[in-house]
Amino acid sequence: MPLADPVVAQALDALALRHKAASGVGMQVLSFVGGNAENLLERLPDRVKDRLEAATRSALETAFTAAARSRGVVSDRPDWLNTVLTTAMGAAGGAGGLATSLAELPVTTTVLLRAIQGIAAEHGFDPADEETRIDCIRVLAAAGPMTKDDGADLGFLAARVTITGTSLQAVIARVAPRLSLVMGQKLAAQAAPVLGAVAGAAVNYAFTSYYQEMARVQFGLRRLAEDRALPREALTEALRARILAKG
Repeated sequence: MPLADPVVAQALDALALRHKAASGVGMQVLSFVGGNAENLLERLPDRVKDRLEAATRSALETAFTAAARSRGVVSDRPDWLNTVLTTAMGAAGGAGGLATSLAELPVTTTVLLRAIQGIAAEHGFDPADEETRIDCIRVLAAAGPMTKDDGADLGFLAARVTITGTSLQAVIARVAPRLSLVMGQKLAAQAAPVLGAVAGAAVNYAFTSYYQEMARVQFGLRRLAEDRALPREALTEALRARILAKG
């Protein structure tokens, strides 16, 4: 049975450990700012909550275009440098409260997407390829660093759409509602009273660390599927079982 192959099993074990570790920093930040992921959203003013999904979708569309264009100008950066950059932006955003945090959102999203594109390239996938572009967006459909994720929902790893000229926009539209909830948690934590710049830096550090790890899970699984000629859906199920088993 192909999934019993020791090489495949070892690779899946490593991806499960990476997935499990991804939310660790986010949980620490959540404890730092107080409360839980659900009540963080309640801290946001209604006017912000009402336009959060539209703002997230706009940020995604703008960020993806900017990130893709930047590849011809700036080379890919290592994880630590992406994290340093977004941490500094988070500090600047948090220092001014909710207004500057909202302004910082599309900039951070651009850096996150650019980092995800770099990880795709690191695994041998062309970031300009349509399927890879879609996979980059799908990474942002992961649960988020401030939500305890037991691996029950790994649909972002195996979801399939028809590769057409409009499919990327369709995926953005599908991802935006979920990502808006995650970004709402980010904004609320970043605008925590008194903590300001410190909270902003900590939140962005957690977000960048998390999505870079999720990108490595996504593209590591895809690389494994292609190298071993195995269906991604079957590998995703095997990965889910390992994550659940590790508790």
